[in-house]
Amino acid sequence: MIVVDTNIIVYLYIDGEHTQTAEQLLSVSSIWASPFLWKSEFRNVLVHYMRSGILTLEESLMIIQEADLLLDGHEYVVSSMRVMQLANSSRCSAYDCEFVALAQDLAVPLITTDKRILTEFPNTAKSVDSYLA
Repeated sequence: MIVVDTNIIVYLYIDGEHTQTAEQLLSVSSIWASPFLWKSEFRNVLVHYMRSGILTLEESLMIIQEADLLLDGHEYVVSSMRVMQLANSSRCSAYDCEFVALAQDLAVPLITTDKRILTEFPNTAKSVDSYLA
């Protein structure tokens, strides 16, 4: 099991330059976990793609359904106290710290492309490339 942030989930479902790497990540570690926050962030990305004319509503609904299935049973509530402590001791947002807190609680790596998270939490966060290496 690994914790993934929303960007990694987006890369898996929205075809782009990082999609193949996200697919490799899924083949290496098929159980992805995330705080419930991922879903709101993911929906927001899908709305952006819909408004940009890249995705239709129907395509977006199919994508969210597939992503829901991937993360089903592996979505977690994280402690507000823990999130605030992590945010206070770093330059990361509370949103980002939800993913960090979950990875630390589960004692698994957080896979992310976010440079700030990678810098602030080097013992918890791993880049996709370093995890796959």
